[in-house]
Amino acid sequence: MKKNLFKIGLFSMALAALTLGSCSNDDNNNNDSGNNSGDDGKRWISLTGSFPDENGSAGDGGTRAYAISEENAADPNYVVELFKMENQKYVNGFALKSQRTARVQASADGKYLYNIQYVGTDGGVFNKYQVNGEGDYKEVGSEVNTATILGTAPRWVKAAEGIGVGVYASAGDIEYEGTAPNFVFKKRESEIKIATINLDDTYIANTAVFNFPFTDAEKAAGYYVGRVDVPVLNAAKDRIYIGCNVSKYNPAGTPTINTSGIPSWPSDAANIDGTKTLVVDYPSLRNPRVLTSTLTKANNHGYRTMTQHVGTDGHVYQATATSGADILRISKTTYDYDANYHFNLNTALGITGAQIRAWKYVKDGIAVVLYTISGTEGGYIALINLNDKTATKLATEIETNAGLNTTLGQYQNIGVIGDNVYLPLTPAGADGNIYIVDTKAKTIKKGAQLKTATGSFYLGAY
Repeated sequence: MKKNLFKIGLFSMALAALTLGSCSNDDNNNNDSGNNSGDDGKRWISLTGSFPDENGSAGDGGTRAYAISEENAADPNYVVELFKMENQKYVNGFALKSQRTARVQASADGKYLYNIQYVGTDGGVFNKYQVNGEGDYKEVGSEVNTATILGTAPRWVKAAEGIGVGVYASAGDIEYEGTAPNFVFKKRESEIKIATINLDDTYIANTAVFNFPFTDAEKAAGYYVGRVDVPVLNAAKDRIYIGCNVSKYNPAGTPTINTSGIPSWPSDAANIDGTKTLVVDYPSLRNPRVLTSTLTKANNHGYRTMTQHVGTDGHVYQATATSGADILRISKTTYDYDANYHFNLNTALGITGAQIRAWKYVKDGIAVVLYTISGTEGGYIALINLNDKTATKLATEIETNAGLNTTLGQYQNIGVIGDNVYLPLTPAGADGNIYIVDTKAKTIKKGAQLKTATGSFYLGAY
């Protein structure tokens, strides 16, 4: 395999220069770019699962993958034992390269998996895998090190077919003036880093570094961003929308002073004016600016799950996962939030306390949502219609199992083939099934059996 290594040159405020070099790896002299899998056209569904580390911490050991056919996925007698061990070694599936739980992405046809390794010695290294069925995954293309720009624990997704986008936010120290007890809050800046990846030919296409573009007034009011995530490329392919975890200090509050004499101001989260999205032009990654919707205050940056999808109608639909119940819309014509569009899962289902944990836009306004309910155990499924803002709950026999709270808190991807949606659901450390939702018939059925082990659970389908 060839390895593309790169060094970052001088950065402007909006764009980083990048130089690429390469060296050969004698261990795997594979020069296949991975654009043609050479298989018989069979559609594989990759199931991914997380396993514990040596200390038994659930989900911290890494990620395994196993590919099955559509026929096997629909067969309730078919059994997947991704975490089966013999002589203290896993015997089924394939271990994706990553010290901790991988953030896996896939091509729409299921032929390739993509991953940027998370933490550890090789944290930030991008790998591409050709899917050949069961535990047969072949590493293809070039291995690319993104750590220099994104660090060893990057947030990244497939932002559009063939295009990956990694992002990272780093909040600096609070800037202030004066001396105790007369400290004056000034601002807290956050540095944003972005890298785009060509997933077909596996190379870094562009990078950018800049401070988060809050206005001076917003900075003085205490706004800052601690995390950005889930970038999506719009239908016109001229904007990248990036979810934000927005926080706010109360500059008028009384700061606390640590043992080093450094002040910290109290939170003012209740007065955040809305959910916010960072926007940059594509492919230049220039012209950063912020969109704000006052329809909700819940953040939209997600946690390992994609919160934004481009609809069949060309608009971007954005969920306030993983704590909110809202789905908002960014207009394809105005490039801004549509103030007249607001889907709320609580309203649609006639409940309270819903929290969207993962969701997937299917087509023509139809989507599937995985959600929890505050104050209750378990995890639930709903089929929603974004056009008429309705929702139908789809029942499963495991929906009240407390272990689903852990699973859905880590859930990464909902698989879609045609009108069928594939949901591998296993409470943490307990067996489960693939559930298949027929979005046209509005039905749900159990498919293949999924065997787990202590500290292990399934994360998604691709």
